[in-house]
Amino acid sequence: MFQLFDPEDENRFTWDSIGDVVDGRRNLGEDMPVYVYRLFQFTIKDVLAKRFGNQATVELFRQAGELAGREFASHLLNLELPLEQFISHLRTVLEESKIGILRVEKFDAETGDAVLTVGEDLDCSGLPVTGETVCNYDEGFLAGILKVYTKKDYVVTEVDCWATGSRVCRFEANVKKTGESGNE
Repeated sequence: MFQLFDPEDENRFTWDSIGDVVDGRRNLGEDMPVYVYRLFQFTIKDVLAKRFGNQATVELFRQAGELAGREFASHLLNLELPLEQFISHLRTVLEESKIGILRVEKFDAETGDAVLTVGEDLDCSGLPVTGETVCNYDEGFLAGILKVYTKKDYVVTEVDCWATGSRVCRFEANVKKTGESGNE
């Protein structure tokens, strides 16, 4: 019997957990409005923050995003492409998936460090300015994609966000140093 989340598996979510969306939504299709996604994300974030605190919630969202990014990369991206072609491919897949419009401002092939922007970001574009970055899931998502492609652990930190008054989300992606724990 198929179990959505196998209690014996450390990573209970896998790509197969998504199911056959095309078959299951023959009339409504695969697309849905962004507000439905945000209702889901921000209400979960609110409930978790009330129960566990803001910092723990942010870390949970990063971890979930990283798991999603790893699965996304493993199942939707051509990981055999050279860096420049991979970035172009990633940009196309992110746009086709309506996640956002990727731009790579910097990618140091030697260190693996990068600065990435995402325009029309699924998580925050159009939010009111609050003065705080809110795209913690995206931080993890990008870290997961980079990890699968480069085979290195990443710490990705959002430094600009629609909610801080920027019109794109800007992320600094750095290869995790030995002994480094993440986004502190």
